[in-house]
Amino acid sequence: MNTLFDKIWDSHVVQVVDDGPTQLFIDRLYCHEVTTPQAFDTLRDKGIKVFRPSQIFAMPDHNTPSDQQDVINDPVGRKQVETLKKNCEEFGITHFDMGTKDNGIIHVVGPEKGLSLPGMTIVCGDSHTSTHGAVGALAMGIGTSEVAEVLASQCILQQKPKSMRINIEGVLQPGVTAKDIALYIMAQMTTSGATGYAVEYAGSTIRNLSMEGRLTLSNLSIEMGSRAGIIAPDEITFDYLKGREYAPKGEDWDKAVAYWKTLKSDDDAVFDKEVTYHAEDIAPRITYGTNPGAGIAIDGTIPSLETISEAEQTGFLNQLKYMQFSPGEKLEGHPVDYVFLGACTNGRIEDFRAFASVVKGKKKAENVVAWLVPGSWLVRKQIIEEGLDKILEEAGFELRLPSCSSCLAMNPDKVPAGKLSISTSNRNFVGRQGPGARTVLCSPLTAAASAITGVITDPRKI
Repeated sequence: MNTLFDKIWDSHVVQVVDDGPTQLFIDRLYCHEVTTPQAFDTLRDKGIKVFRPSQIFAMPDHNTPSDQQDVINDPVGRKQVETLKKNCEEFGITHFDMGTKDNGIIHVVGPEKGLSLPGMTIVCGDSHTSTHGAVGALAMGIGTSEVAEVLASQCILQQKPKSMRINIEGVLQPGVTAKDIALYIMAQMTTSGATGYAVEYAGSTIRNLSMEGRLTLSNLSIEMGSRAGIIAPDEITFDYLKGREYAPKGEDWDKAVAYWKTLKSDDDAVFDKEVTYHAEDIAPRITYGTNPGAGIAIDGTIPSLETISEAEQTGFLNQLKYMQFSPGEKLEGHPVDYVFLGACTNGRIEDFRAFASVVKGKKKAENVVAWLVPGSWLVRKQIIEEGLDKILEEAGFELRLPSCSSCLAMNPDKVPAGKLSISTSNRNFVGRQGPGARTVLCSPLTAAASAITGVITDPRKI
């Protein structure tokens, strides 16, 4: 009667504190430059070494420029990147430096290198660590003090979350992607609908998603408040991981797959909460507000004030005021200033293939500034090998260097105040892409369609 989450959690319990947290063993810790300096300082202050450096991998991504990577001009960002490198050298941790073939966004590199594997517990001082749950791992974002715990002991103290299963059944309409599924779920459940839960995604729609699509869906689990977003591993998972640099090889691979096949919820498993949605109800989605749950179908309209409860009206109107939208407004056809393809949400090869498929033989709108940023150097290499860079270049787009880029305003790719960005990233918070910037979240297909028309465009009409 165990859920997939229970199986992974229970197999990693070191001890349970009476009326307290569980001490959980951690298989993999990922570190980037923003949240780890204080954790390493804690170890120094206490005279503690890193307990198991071989299970820790680090790389800069948030501050990394996407136009050139010879120098970081921002002194704060440069210091964070340099400090991460020094800490890794001092404590014997594997570090994938900026500009090297191993570098990229940490939540893109982990799965593509086979560092993230089914059945693992994975943590990182970053909220979108839930991404790695797509391979059948229990992956959670943690705070800086908790990073220090893992560095020192390879364990963490955690309260066990409740369990939720979200089933998606049926066949997706043309033009609908995993990003649209996630935005749809968030609109239905709100951004706090999964708070306190670890979510398992299941159903025929999920089983038919590619690995890249699953990674996108799991990435956005945190935006519903969930601690983790898990998808049971299957042949799609195994095919994706086989031959990856850090994946098991030979007999070890066969043994691993035999174990991974047991990682699924039992038929009689009971979840604390279970919901079901239908694929045919999901259209391409966009957001209109300043949280990822404030979204509509791309051919829909912003809710009218009459449909919003009195208690929520002030917050609703504040969001629209910031976004310069109005209740009841239709956003399809609204002019766009910036287009961003990338982030740990949609910076993988499949996302660039989708974008290229829409813009091929067309031209970028003159009024649009477009940032197309691969999630890793491996993704960039694949783009070039497949000739997608030529398609993008002929359509008037520039392929940039791997970085978190315009997902967040911590590097040069900032959207100017008041400008409207249509973005494949994960958050549309106030100022997320730059002070005063306005963000509409969407899929790579919608971003591509909007980039060539210059207005918010339904990809099904291109």
